[in-house]
Amino acid sequence: MARTAPRAEPTITRDLYPRRVNCPHCGKAMRADYANRRTVATLDGLTRLNLTIRRCHNDACAALRRPYRPEAEGRVALPHHQFGLDVVALVGRLRYAEHRSVPEIRAHLAGRGLSIAERTVTNLLDRYDELLAVALTDDRRLRKLLAEQGRVVLAIDGLQPDVGHEVLWVIRDCISGEVLLAKSLLSARRADLAGLLGAVRDALPVPVAGVVSDGQHPIRWAVRHALPGVPYQLCQFHYLREAARPIFEADRHAKKLLKKRVRKVRPIERAVEGRADPAAEVVRGYCGAVRSALTDDGRPPLAASGLKLHDRLAAISDSIGRAEAKGGCRPSWGS
Repeated sequence: MARTAPRAEPTITRDLYPRRVNCPHCGKAMRADYANRRTVATLDGLTRLNLTIRRCHNDACAALRRPYRPEAEGRVALPHHQFGLDVVALVGRLRYAEHRSVPEIRAHLAGRGLSIAERTVTNLLDRYDELLAVALTDDRRLRKLLAEQGRVVLAIDGLQPDVGHEVLWVIRDCISGEVLLAKSLLSARRADLAGLLGAVRDALPVPVAGVVSDGQHPIRWAVRHALPGVPYQLCQFHYLREAARPIFEADRHAKKLLKKRVRKVRPIERAVEGRADPAAEVVRGYCGAVRSALTDDGRPPLAASGLKLHDRLAAISDSIGRAEAKGGCRPSWGS
């Protein structure tokens, strides 16, 4: 769809020049023939790149009049892209590390001042997957590291932030923590997963000592056929999560009851709107602390979010009690 509003003016300007001054083919000096301008949206702000382009004018050179652009341009953005590499990296982290949906990623970027459409977020996710795959193919450092440790223990898992979207399958070495393969698949068919494991097995310079995963049956089948005879166990975290499920359910119920008792924060905030006196500032601070406690979840089963909320609300209540003892007034939010 065509742009319906003019683009904002860049707030950052960078002048980039090629570090190479001699032609790599004939060795003759190249001339700065012309300049290009390019606007890229980065996390720091809308950036204008002023690019000096050099060309060789040796008639006998095979690279006659071939443009050489500044090398630093590649650190800012991919060719023909309007968003910087820092935005691509942030989109990938929000998607695969924090499991955010495409609308949530767009909202996060909009909150940081970036004007972006959901379709563009999807395109940037594709670029992230491609860049990750390219980075993982340069395995000289990885081969040296694996050769020193002598074996690998593989962990395989699929990341799918949204139902119906592609799943990013990641195979990682548990000993070194290095990612060995990352590839997006439309489904989790057994043959496809077996192919991923087989590709990693064939590329490794050391034997596979074991495999760890969750309890999905396609993964079990793939491990059995791609790595016959290799010891295989379910992830200990999944064991722990299932064992702690009754505690988790009780903790979640307790958290729900706690939230009911502090739902009167908004009326208290309205009562001090427009006031700038110290008492109003204190009330707003306590209300903000309660909101922060409600939105800061734990990570079960290792961190019980209900207990965490109880401790934070108890600390806030104790602080209010101390202020009340000094002559303050206790807010009535469900005491």
